[in-house]
Amino acid sequence: MKKITIAIFGALLITLGGCTTAANKGGNEQAAAAAATIKAAEAAIDKAASVEGEWRDSRKFLKKAKAAASKADYATAIKLAEKAKFQGEMGYQQAMEQKDAGPWLF
Repeated sequence: MKKITIAIFGALLITLGGCTTAANKGGNEQAAAAAATIKAAEAAIDKAASVEGEWRDSRKFLKKAKAAASKADYATAIKLAEKAKFQGEMGYQQAMEQKDAGPWLF
């Protein structure tokens, strides 16, 4: 009876240890995804700023994304970084489309 109890307890420990490892791998993947998305957002915002097309809230979203990532809230960090990246891309696009725009003459 004692051997069976020890065997069951050992199997339980191995199972729980495997669950912890799997959870850590998922967290590491999310952390890497958040870091990559934040890096891409920074690049997009810097590109928009290079043509004077940076939108007002881009860096605010980026700052909030970095704060969320530092608290291990990777889902929020990715969401905010994607928003910042979108604003960077659209700011660049808008600046390029309107670079030759002049005043309206009636």
